[in-house]
Amino acid sequence: MAATSAAYSDSQSRPMVGWIVFAATMMMVIGSIDFFEGLIAVIRKEYYVLGPNQVIVFNMTTWGWLMMLFGIVLFLTGMALWSGMTWARWVAIVALSVNVLGQLSWLGSTNNSLWALTAIALNIIVLYALTARWTGYRDAMGA
Repeated sequence: MAATSAAYSDSQSRPMVGWIVFAATMMMVIGSIDFFEGLIAVIRKEYYVLGPNQVIVFNMTTWGWLMMLFGIVLFLTGMALWSGMTWARWVAIVALSVNVLGQLSWLGSTNNSLWALTAIALNIIVLYALTARWTGYRDAMGA
């Protein structure tokens, strides 16, 4: 009984370690999805059909390569975030904010807006995890 209460009291002193690990994992998932979304645009050029009121100013091949590179950046930033690097937090906040804007651009120009809404929701949850609390994360990971 004493060991159980000690474990709970120790976990309360840890500052959102679970949220940071969740954010890092979700960044790697979002990066992977962005990478494969770009890969589909490069390989199958007719997969995404845009109308005359499109927001994207590139052709699909250029957009696909940009998404693949951005997916790699998100994935690597998630790995650095998982290891507790402070710079990765700020890079992740900026990259996820840009990703939200990119998903918003797809929201009005696609027939299947469920993925864009899901991606926006995941990005916002990860942004919350990164901005809510950070102090002591590296100490808690070493404990």
